[in-house]
Amino acid sequence: MKYLIPPSEGKSKVVSKDIFFSDTDFKFVHHVNQVVRLLSLIDDEDLSSVYGTSQEKALALHRQNQDIFNSKCAYAIERYTGVVYEHLSWQTLDKKSQNFLQDNIYIFSGLFGMLSPKTLIPEYKLKMNVLSLQYHWSPILTEELNKEDLVIDLLPQVHRKAYNKGKNVIMIDFQVIKKGKKSAAGHFGKAVKGQFIRYIAENQITNIDDFEGFEYQGFKWDGKAFLKEDN
Repeated sequence: MKYLIPPSEGKSKVVSKDIFFSDTDFKFVHHVNQVVRLLSLIDDEDLSSVYGTSQEKALALHRQNQDIFNSKCAYAIERYTGVVYEHLSWQTLDKKSQNFLQDNIYIFSGLFGMLSPKTLIPEYKLKMNVLSLQYHWSPILTEELNKEDLVIDLLPQVHRKAYNKGKNVIMIDFQVIKKGKKSAAGHFGKAVKGQFIRYIAENQITNIDDFEGFEYQGFKWDGKAFLKEDN
């Protein structure tokens, strides 16, 4: 069983392991090399639109991405600093819970494809929805996920385009009901998602029926999604 979770925009600059990415045994290194080569083809005047920043900052991020093989690493779970990861709070989990996440979580990434929490990665920034990266990763990630007996997809829509959904995949959404209409929980849904992943880890959840034991800020499991009534 695997849970699929998103990365975060925010990245820590931490270097917790004195090892360069080129010295790791990352499973998809060949495909990462292909992405880095693709980056080398981008004209400087297009960098701002690719990275969504000023030209100066985009150039710095671009150089950082191109130099990842010569950069030192940290665990992926420590690299990401967004809302999901703040509420997951990896460092405060006990070893048993951390080990469960290591065995049962995949984190999607535009540059690295798919990561386990303790995969060693350098600092980077590259969204999944630029340079057609969803289509680059789709056959690779689809093949990997087809090997699993059950996949629980907690991804946002942009990352769901990076693989083809098989019969072993169940997609779970976090939604708000207002005036009888359902809509995505948005930014607040990230906090709920982080808390849910923590619940999964602490309780070693491998059965969907046990999702009903989770509740946070009014979000409850209805058998298909986590819903909150917004009156």
